[in-house]
Amino acid sequence: MRKYITLFFSVTFFLSACKGGKAPDGIINHDQMIVLLTQVHIVDGSLFSVTQNPDSLYKYGTDRYLALFKRYHTDSVQFRKSLKYYTTQPVELTAMYDKVLADLKQKTDSLTKTQLKKSNALPPK
Repeated sequence: MRKYITLFFSVTFFLSACKGGKAPDGIINHDQMIVLLTQVHIVDGSLFSVTQNPDSLYKYGTDRYLALFKRYHTDSVQFRKSLKYYTTQPVELTAMYDKVLADLKQKTDSLTKTQLKKSNALPPK
């Protein structure tokens, strides 16, 4: 009897550990989610740098997020579902956010470099 119990738990453990690694239907793929998260954080930053009024954030933010989701052929429901799924995959989410941070840093460095070139190109007054 002990062999059967051990066999049962071993098989159960093995089957539960082998989920397959494939995301469920309706989840945004890994690479597109990285791009989308990067853009969402850019929109977040642009909204909070302009105004601190909660009503204005809702008014102007909703349009920006809807335009962003439309550009990437998704919607807020699919984005939330995907984000919820990726939060259950902490190793993958950490790797995704490492890439998001690298992309944001690259964009920030590029902007800084462009602003420096502009300020150096202006004739002195």
